[in-house]
Amino acid sequence: MENEQRSPGTSLVAEPRKRRSPVLRRVLIATVAGCAVVGGLLWLLPEEPRPAPPPAPGPKAQALTAVTAGVPAALPDLAALIGDRETRVRVRPRDARSWAVLGSAYVEQGRRTGDTLYYPKAEEALRTALKVRARGNDANAVAMDGLAALANERRDFRAARTWGEAAVKAAPRRWTTYPLLIDAYTGLGDYKATQRTLEKLLELHTGPAVMARAAAVYRDRGWREDAAAQLADAAAKATAPAEQAAWLQRAGELAWERGDREVALRHFEAAVRLDPDQREALAGEGRALAALGRTSEALNAYQVALAKQPTPQYALELGELYESLGLTQAARVQYDTLRALAAKDAAAGVDDELVLGVFEADHGDAHDAVRRLRAEWTRQPGIPVADALGWALHKAGQDEEALKFASAATDKVHGGGVRDALYAFHRGMIEKELEKHASARRHLQEALQINPYFSPLRMPLAQAALATLGEPPEEGLPADKEPQDKTS
Repeated sequence: MENEQRSPGTSLVAEPRKRRSPVLRRVLIATVAGCAVVGGLLWLLPEEPRPAPPPAPGPKAQALTAVTAGVPAALPDLAALIGDRETRVRVRPRDARSWAVLGSAYVEQGRRTGDTLYYPKAEEALRTALKVRARGNDANAVAMDGLAALANERRDFRAARTWGEAAVKAAPRRWTTYPLLIDAYTGLGDYKATQRTLEKLLELHTGPAVMARAAAVYRDRGWREDAAAQLADAAAKATAPAEQAAWLQRAGELAWERGDREVALRHFEAAVRLDPDQREALAGEGRALAALGRTSEALNAYQVALAKQPTPQYALELGELYESLGLTQAARVQYDTLRALAAKDAAAGVDDELVLGVFEADHGDAHDAVRRLRAEWTRQPGIPVADALGWALHKAGQDEEALKFASAATDKVHGGGVRDALYAFHRGMIEKELEKHASARRHLQEALQINPYFSPLRMPLAQAALATLGEPPEEGLPADKEPQDKTS
């Protein structure tokens, strides 16, 4: 092969440059130009939009979440859920879960509106769910939770305990059953079981609903600061307005019980702003406004609460406010309303014997009050019943026995740790009648220290009784030789 000629300056190791063909050059130029054009177009195009957040759940979904989790639901959402489930069970009458959800929604609707005629409908739907339930779904647990909630609302705490314990046995890890059991055990005065159940609940779940339930237990044990902290956290972490309003309402009740009128009113007003259907907060506004001397506003708040959620308790409170103002005829109208509402509740299976006993002891037949409350104590011996029965016995002239029940209501060892001004007032007045002057003075002072505004009718009576007792003698306690208690 003939050697190639090289120029003098050419390296011996350099490879000869191959000339590209004209076709290849045109392809390369076109490719580069195309990339430039595409790059320019991409630069001109807007950024690809980020995926839109999922839409907020609708009213039915929100109510379904609330009802199945045992938290308060907004009334419009409840109405939407009830309408949807009523349609479903008409089309699919063996849909056990829809029956269970419908029954639970009826319970919540009855509780929130005060219309106890929802309760028989709830019971029918929940028992239908148990009858047609299908294997492998959770309708059975939802239905048993609903029946426990229904029994609590009817103040049938034994039935609530039965259904709750059955639900726990069927689904031990289902946390929503445990708050219902806490209510049942509290109503029955079984405070050891209440504490055990709360501990189990705290192991299983966290969140606003659990915090609020823990606050209720802490309140009953007299741990006010812990209860207030739990409710503040629950209200801050709740996402649904109806749920947040419910926890604010409870925070208002706690502030009211310790005599913080302004704080209580702020909580109640905030709850109503969040959820205008929060009728318990409206009644709370009535209490706080009356204590602040804003009487006309207080009467209006009570009237609205009673109109929107007609319950015997609100009628009693409004009647006593009228009576404290000397408006006896208006008070009698409310007391007649109380009796009518209690009769309506009884037809729906609701036990109003506690509020009826309290009413009869102060405004009616004390012996009838004793009869009612003795029977109630046999059924469900909780702290409120102990206090009411003790006071009824006092009004009926049976003070020795009355003191036993009044002491039980204020005895921290046996569960009466709640610092309640009314309970302390009742015990002090009974002790005064028994001439246990030192203890009477202490409990009446305690009532006014806990909440100086606890009752528009009873607060003046406490002040007058203390004035009658006078200051303790300088030489020490009188020789009534009463046993030392731990209530102060």
